[in-house]
Amino acid sequence: MDGLVVVRDDGVVTITIDRPARRNALDVPTFALLRDTLRDVATRDDDRVVVITGAGGVFSAGGDLTPPAGGSTASAEPPEPPEVRTASVLRSPIGEAALALHELPQPTIAAVDGVAAGAGANLAFGCDLVVAADTARFAELFVKRGLSIDFGGTWLLPRLIGPQRAKLLAFTGDWIDAAEAARLGLVVEVVPRAELASRVHDLARRIATGSKVALTHSKRNLDASWGTTMAEALEREALAQAACTASDEFAALIDAFRRGERE
Repeated sequence: MDGLVVVRDDGVVTITIDRPARRNALDVPTFALLRDTLRDVATRDDDRVVVITGAGGVFSAGGDLTPPAGGSTASAEPPEPPEVRTASVLRSPIGEAALALHELPQPTIAAVDGVAAGAGANLAFGCDLVVAADTARFAELFVKRGLSIDFGGTWLLPRLIGPQRAKLLAFTGDWIDAAEAARLGLVVEVVPRAELASRVHDLARRIATGSKVALTHSKRNLDASWGTTMAEALEREALAQAACTASDEFAALIDAFRRGERE
């Protein structure tokens, strides 16, 4: 696929942004391809964990602001009448790709090397886990391009690091390194660059060995927790637990545990 490389290996799906000439910046067709790829993954029972990364030592420079011949940029849609503007946002490939990532039932890991900027940063932060090379750098560069934050950044950042830190990143567009991103809580682990691929692969394989139905329900309920009361969370947990205990995976894993084959 032009712009993306998708590799499946024993339950782990690795999606690599492959536009090195553009520092893996995503144009509208690539956003659409990412959306379609994620929607396809969501329907596949054998796809258990998703890794998103970039080719050539760069995660993604964000939306491709170079206008194509006779076209618009990735982050600038043609003007629309006010009455249809709101409804059209989620019909854009950018909004649809961000929502497809957020709604993906499988756990997601961003493996970040080099630059993750603008929509590229929010693509990483939209994953469930972010593992960064010690050479990684992040920035919400939108303000420096005359743009406001997109790809879900206004929803993600306050939840990940709180409103004041989110606003500081948004208002300044400043770069932060991997260590600072980890300190803020944007990154779960920083590893030497040479170890990034193997570390993420090992983590993905560990997660992939778990029960898919349990992973899906745990992910959904943790994501939903921001908008639920404790009582509602307990109700969701009870429903999820009922679904888990009725699954074949539960029976197989409990049997393996009883035989001493699993922790």
